Amino acid sequence: MSEHEQTSPIQDENQIMAERRLKLKAIREKGVAFPNDFKRNAFAKELQEQYASKPGDQLAAEKIEVAVVGRMMLKRVMGKASFASLQDVSGTIQVYIANDSVGVETHDEFKRWDLGDILGVTGTLFITKTGELTVLASSARLLTKALRPLPDKFHGLNDQEQKYRQRYLDLIMSDSARDVFTKRSQIMQLVREYMVKERYLEVETPMMHPIPGGAAARPFVTHHNALDMPLYLRIAPELYLKRLVVGGMERVFEINRNFRNEGMSTRHNPEFTMMEFYEAYCDYDRMMTMTEGIIQACAMKLHGTLKIQYQGREVDLTKFERLTSVQAIKKFNPQYTDQQLNDVDWVKAEILKLGGKLPPAEGLGSLQLTLFEECAEGQLWNPTFIIDYPVEVSPLARMSDTRPGITERFELFVVGRELANGFSELNDPEDQADRFMQQVKQMEAGDDEAMHYDADYVRALEYGLPPTGGCGIGMDRMVMLLTDSASIRDVILFPQMRPE
Repeated sequence: MSEHEQTSPIQDENQIMAERRLKLKAIREKGVAFPNDFKRNAFAKELQEQYASKPGDQLAAEKIEVAVVGRMMLKRVMGKASFASLQDVSGTIQVYIANDSVGVETHDEFKRWDLGDILGVTGTLFITKTGELTVLASSARLLTKALRPLPDKFHGLNDQEQKYRQRYLDLIMSDSARDVFTKRSQIMQLVREYMVKERYLEVETPMMHPIPGGAAARPFVTHHNALDMPLYLRIAPELYLKRLVVGGMERVFEINRNFRNEGMSTRHNPEFTMMEFYEAYCDYDRMMTMTEGIIQACAMKLHGTLKIQYQGREVDLTKFERLTSVQAIKKFNPQYTDQQLNDVDWVKAEILKLGGKLPPAEGLGSLQLTLFEECAEGQLWNPTFIIDYPVEVSPLARMSDTRPGITERFELFVVGRELANGFSELNDPEDQADRFMQQVKQMEAGDDEAMHYDADYVRALEYGLPPTGGCGIGMDRMVMLLTDSASIRDVILFPQMRPE
């Protein structure tokens, strides 16, 4: 802001913008208003790391020339000399602009520039009397004129909804927001490196599917005009990735978006990032080991420890417990007896008593799982694999050879929410066809999330899918955990919002 803006905090934003537009008009009349020929040769963070601790006289003797750019976040005008703080992608650096170094004309122009403007400054490094690394400017140029004023630095951007709608403004004003999204990028890179080290190949599969499949979820529907057919934004890449394993690509992974036409909350966004990975000649034990390794590797790299803080409470990532849904129910509800938990009518009544809804498939296993979701899931703070899901809720998972009605499936829960889902893959084409038919019956009975029958996927299985393990990890939720973020909207750059 200009000095006038700073002394009038209640000034109408439209008036501020009008004044700034007049300044821009005057700049245009002088020549190029938005120049693109300034060449930066240094970043703020690297300069701070390399030179901030050097003795002032030594730094002055070296006469290190730099060209820095950044958004002006602070400005202090003192007659014949001024200070400003420039923020670039790496951090901030102070610049000193004086009549005797840049000339009176340039300094006078600087005095008319506003907070939020983007500058390019050349000069030499020195240390101020207060010990701050600073660029003694020999030239200063306005590269981009900001027409809208920034929020007051002291009060910041307090409206949470505004942070999500105007993420660009959130990133300008908030060091912590920039840090979260820098860490998100680092996590994605770390995961890729881990997978490649495990001899996995990164692939890309379609985002638009003729048949929605790979998960129990409501899809978004669109229409392809040339083919005159409906298409579905993918709810999961699973069936395509397993087709690749049929084709001999024994270890594949994909990090990409899924789309589910469902509600929004602190843990749900209609488009979200998943990593799914599949490995031939292994089972769900190997998938659990891989999931542990991925999360632990990222935590160690980011935090240097496997005991991290989340929302003021420790999460111990050194040990991943394994429980069935019934064991988890009893862990947190010791008052329940085995007899009660194996009584279909009692479990139904208890679900309703807790305010839950009965599942579409009303087998005992499905009911026990629903009861688990009502009375135990939210209490699983440290990482816990819930294992051995009933077949009626696991249409793509392999059945156990020794336990009827049970599949080799797990879901990982941390801080009370699901983080991953995996299983030994069903590779019997006749069994898969039967399971798809059961899903179709559920759909006809009104289950919006039941799966469609995918004849081509069954055909692929008929060519032979080797014994395979697969898993999907919710990358947004993993970033939430590792960056101590309370809401999924805090880790998605542009979360879905209602219209303003």
